[in-house]
Amino acid sequence: MELQGKTVLVTGAATGIGRAIAIKLAKKGANIAINYTKSIKEAEQTLEEVSSLGVGGLLVQANVSENEQVKKMCNQVLNKFGSIDILVNNAGATNFVVLEDLEGMKDEYWDNAFNVNVKGMFYTSRACQEELKKNKGCIVNITSIAGFNGTGSSMAYAASKAAGISVTKSLARVLAPEVRVNSIAPGIVLTRWVNGQESHIDKHSNGTLLGRIALPEDVADMVYGIVAGGDFVTGQTIVVDGGFTIY
Repeated sequence: MELQGKTVLVTGAATGIGRAIAIKLAKKGANIAINYTKSIKEAEQTLEEVSSLGVGGLLVQANVSENEQVKKMCNQVLNKFGSIDILVNNAGATNFVVLEDLEGMKDEYWDNAFNVNVKGMFYTSRACQEELKKNKGCIVNITSIAGFNGTGSSMAYAASKAAGISVTKSLARVLAPEVRVNSIAPGIVLTRWVNGQESHIDKHSNGTLLGRIALPEDVADMVYGIVAGGDFVTGQTIVVDGGFTIY
């Protein structure tokens, strides 16, 4: 198994894309640290499935927008597994506000998006940097096509994902050559995030060249591809949207 003995920390791994990534990498032999904030029941279900694959699993609760919680989380992972080889910054936050509703973009929505989607990514990468350097590891950040085209669930969300793409490039520069840092920018993905948002789903998925909406497993497959087969790829953002956008 390609990742046998490696340890992966996946933030926001209780549900959706994060859960799919955790399971995919566990199937390849990696031990998985499953970060969650509130969804304890779902996190336990992810842990159960990871553990059923014969690898080590750990639940670690932390709000990635809180630096002290992040540092504690990384220490917990090290205490359990002895190393951190791969970091997947998947935790994300948004509030649905149509782009035209400028007055509806409240300050707390901006803060929520940037605290989790940008500062959380930075805090976790910073806390893990020395361990990743020692192990010549890699970081994969989950961003979004919203960071390119300025659409998505809200203006704040799009701006935060653009910032996440920029942070990816900066981290790739400063952590090289020991650590590769890339991001994956999905289009809309069928998760509980978009439950009840049918018009949003239609607007951002109709017209994909591959004729369907993305599933969490599509993103997980690309994460694995970058982790296991991207030894000479860093500082890049790979779009996973079925050809909905072509740049």
